Amino acid sequence: MIDRAITEFDRALRTVFASACSVRPVPGEDLRDAELGDAGRRHAAALMRVNHVGEICAQALYQGQAMMSRDPVIRDALRQASQEETEHLAWTERRIADLGGRKSLLNPLWYGGALCLGVLAGRFGERLNLGFLAETERQVEQHLKGHLDTLPAGDLRSRAIVEQMKADEAEHADTAVRLGAHELPAPAKAAMRLGAKLMTTLAYRI
Repeated sequence: MIDRAITEFDRALRTVFASACSVRPVPGEDLRDAELGDAGRRHAAALMRVNHVGEICAQALYQGQAMMSRDPVIRDALRQASQEETEHLAWTERRIADLGGRKSLLNPLWYGGALCLGVLAGRFGERLNLGFLAETERQVEQHLKGHLDTLPAGDLRSRAIVEQMKADEAEHADTAVRLGAHELPAPAKAAMRLGAKLMTTLAYRI
């Protein structure tokens, strides 16, 4: 029990404070980096910071949900999705640096809050746990679609990263459904959208 607690704490520290690594190549790294101008670079960097915060939250959610799951198949699926989200962390972190931006100053807060949500979701049983995962990924996919609409048209590197992230999130949602996710009630979905709106608004600026 103590060993597991130490492992989970170490995972949290590495997610929030260490640089993430990616096994897959960074999407779009072979594309030309466009001249965006100061305003365009600031906007693109802020959007990628929002996406980086989303991946911080995803790591915490998956960690909390996996900690509570008693089904080894579901735990493995959560950990596999978490690994892909780690790559998203690496991609967004690198792109933020390329654009001259910075990561959110509130990352420890985002992680702690999302971890609590993941643990809470896990306490409602495996099917609702998966339902929470599926709905989270659907909402993230829509959020990323919105970023593709507002990123500077010439920022092909950022757009390539967001496109691949969007595809991965859709796959995670499909996996949750295949494993038996239950549909969440409408009030829960609305509350999730409200929380996401608060997070994205703050992360864009801080």
